[in-house]
Amino acid sequence: MKTLIYTEWLKMRKYNAFWWILGITAVSYPGINYIFYAGFQDITSQPGQASTYAKMALGNPFSFPEVWHSVAFFSSLFVFIPAVVVIMFISNEYSFKTHRQNIIDGWSRDRFISSKLMDVLMITLLITILYFLVALISGLINQERLIRNTWGQAYYTGLFALQTFAQLSLAFLIGFLVRKAFLALGIFLFYYIVLENLLVGWLSWKKVAAASYFPLEISDRLIPKPGFWYLTNPSAYQKDLDAVPLHFLLSVLLTAFIWVFCYWLNRRRDLK
Repeated sequence: MKTLIYTEWLKMRKYNAFWWILGITAVSYPGINYIFYAGFQDITSQPGQASTYAKMALGNPFSFPEVWHSVAFFSSLFVFIPAVVVIMFISNEYSFKTHRQNIIDGWSRDRFISSKLMDVLMITLLITILYFLVALISGLINQERLIRNTWGQAYYTGLFALQTFAQLSLAFLIGFLVRKAFLALGIFLFYYIVLENLLVGWLSWKKVAAASYFPLEISDRLIPKPGFWYLTNPSAYQKDLDAVPLHFLLSVLLTAFIWVFCYWLNRRRDLK
């Protein structure tokens, strides 16, 4: 295990794109949350009764314990950025034939996939740490009184980590199947940004239950929109919260299937 992690670290360390995209991620996650926070401040800081009513209705989604949920949701909108790194990592193995060299050097085929699994896990860990720091700092900044339930919704850290790992695993699968970096990136981004959103939106409009069970939608529903999004329909918010355990199970099963499939295919795949 240590050898795999060290080997992958050596690849990451000299991979400039990894550091650039990691830097973009480090800026975008706090940035998107600050944009929503600034919008909240604009709404609630205006003089007059309207802002008072708005603050009473919205509460403060960036204070404890709600901040864990709010930051998880807003941060999840940018998981496609680290997905670019995952796709580049696996496609580069085929572009530079390092996957073949690893086998020649004595690695088993399963060990090669395990090394890629370590990559995805390490990136997931980095992204989760970044989310945790943004949520914690946001909560501390917005703490107006003694909070007795600071960690009440901190379980969103685990849900965010699972959602990130599940969606990065899907990105890995596309890169693993396609092998060509730009083609794989195009397919993933088109599916992530356009295709699944169109299909889910259309099926939801038609009230078809299948809308909840697309590959990305399954893990997206681990983190419902924050409560203030449902001011006019609180029953819908509770319904989405009640569905989280099911989508947790489905996310675990789908992610496990992706990796089992990758191990299986790699054992039978030609090394070219």
